[in-house]
Amino acid sequence: MFSDLKIVTGSSNPELAKAICDHLGCQLTPTLTTTFSDGELRIEIGDNVRGDDVFVVQPTCPPLVNRSLIQLCLMLDALKRASAGRITAVIPYYGYARQDRKVSPRAPISAKMVADFISVAGAGRVVTIDLHAGQIQGFFNCPVDNLYAAPVMLEPLRQIEGDIVIVSPDAGGVERARSYAKRLDAPLAIVDKRRDKPNQAQAMHVIGDVEGKTAIIVDDIIDTAGTLCAGADVLLKYGAKKIVACAAHGVLSGPAIDRINATEALDQVIVTDTIPMGDKLAQCPKLHVVSVAALLGKTIHNIHTGSSVSVLFV
Repeated sequence: MFSDLKIVTGSSNPELAKAICDHLGCQLTPTLTTTFSDGELRIEIGDNVRGDDVFVVQPTCPPLVNRSLIQLCLMLDALKRASAGRITAVIPYYGYARQDRKVSPRAPISAKMVADFISVAGAGRVVTIDLHAGQIQGFFNCPVDNLYAAPVMLEPLRQIEGDIVIVSPDAGGVERARSYAKRLDAPLAIVDKRRDKPNQAQAMHVIGDVEGKTAIIVDDIIDTAGTLCAGADVLLKYGAKKIVACAAHGVLSGPAIDRINATEALDQVIVTDTIPMGDKLAQCPKLHVVSVAALLGKTIHNIHTGSSVSVLFV
């Protein structure tokens, strides 16, 4: 057994790291995260970690995705060189996950390259939430715990009254939507979508019955919200009386907030705090955030004590 549990975090989502510590009843290990005058990142772990079980909480998320990634790698390297007993990278949102294969000639498989960065930097284990593609777990040469946000997302969804139908925004998300439908004892529908360009989607029609029901769109990521708003519009045309969207990761980049505010089809958008919302909550009254801090806290506790992680999702 390792001598002690330590939680380290960078600058990408310190609020989530503090909430995890509150759940575990421990303090954040002090860490210096700043920059030199030329823009290079400077990292220094402020406490002894020799032989300790260290968890680095750092989503590689916007608004500074690349900075978050390099900061994570530098913290992992610092801990490795400080002789930490075990180092686990807790990456609630794994950036570059959507680039998991070659979609055109002479393109990189960025998700694999980033996995190599993290492994070489010193991660002996990775914890993440709702990977965009489950096979990314195989890109790492270490154990990966791919958690599911469903346990925390289902709580507000169960409070919705009346007939509900779970909707997958595309064919690729059917498995995820089906798992929600099973737990909520609800029927399933699918939006048939055609994508012409990255970040641009056109919804065509709906497979399944949504008329007179509250449609709950289930996705893993909401980025520019083009897919979401197009799906909500077509569900409204097919007779849905109310539309709620939920996603594990609220990237909400570019025109996302304006699109969500502008569409009358969407009543509410539920996301987790894997990515900090900043001032977006004030800008978008439809946005509601649920926390994954307790889920990650329990996972960290189970890993530290050598207990099963899968029991959290039975």
